[in-house]
Amino acid sequence: MSSKAIPVYLFLGFLEAGKTQFIQETISNKRFGLDENILLVTCEEGIEEYDLSQFGGKSIKLHTIEDKSELDEQLLLKLSDECDADKILIEYNGMWHLTDLLLNKPANWKIFQTVFIAEASTFQSYTQNLGSLVIDKVNVSDVVIFNRYANRADVNELHKIIRSINRKAEIYYEADNGMMIVDDIEDPLPFDIEAPTIVIKDTDYAIWYSDIMSEAKKYHGKTVKFKAIISSRPELPNNVFAVGRYIMTCCEADMEFCWFVALYNKYYSVQEEKWVTVTAEITVQHHENENIDIPLLRIADLYECEPPEKKIATFT
Repeated sequence: MSSKAIPVYLFLGFLEAGKTQFIQETISNKRFGLDENILLVTCEEGIEEYDLSQFGGKSIKLHTIEDKSELDEQLLLKLSDECDADKILIEYNGMWHLTDLLLNKPANWKIFQTVFIAEASTFQSYTQNLGSLVIDKVNVSDVVIFNRYANRADVNELHKIIRSINRKAEIYYEADNGMMIVDDIEDPLPFDIEAPTIVIKDTDYAIWYSDIMSEAKKYHGKTVKFKAIISSRPELPNNVFAVGRYIMTCCEADMEFCWFVALYNKYYSVQEEKWVTVTAEITVQHHENENIDIPLLRIADLYECEPPEKKIATFT
């Protein structure tokens, strides 16, 4: 079995969003996969079918996964070994959570780029009805593409939803004529990241959490002060706590406790959740297998306080 690192291009989105067409255009580009073997894995069967004869590289193999149980490390490794894959493209099922793939992919499959594709006119409906699944995909995407866009959707609303989940992703709108329009709406942060202590207002927690989870490295070594819930968890050792707040993106169904691992080198008893004001230094650890940066907090000071006026953090 090969142990060489293989770049994986991950294409996310829901049925009939245009993933197949986008991937078809990618593999039909004569500069893509030149002198390379490509493994194309699709986890759902849409209306369109692939025309592999348009591929200009060495070889391309298509494999369809019909059930989540087939997301098995040994099976996936066998697929890439059989075709001696140099690159892997995955058209993922929008109704499956990404953890089903990320926890079972071979260690040498390295996520190189993640693209989320959505139809502009239906995206807001998906967000309202399948909020957690949308967040699951957008949160990790490097690029977001809204296709079939012809002034049928409010760019500001689409931009707002994406930025509420992911502040780093590049956003594009593809018109019916194929022209790509770059989203250039500015998103200034509502707090000073260069301040000696970054003070996060109660109303800005959701924006800050999204930003630090997208670009953790820029916060390494910074000191931050914010109000949050502190709690103990059975999986955490003594003097290590969960510190965070509940964030609601679009509706109560997608509300989630978004927290940090926080070390406090003093005895502190947490028998139940408490609201505290925390001052902490941020360190960032890189997890190689998942290729993600995780911010950790080292608490310098905390004191109990009253909850914010709005206990649930939002992006508006």
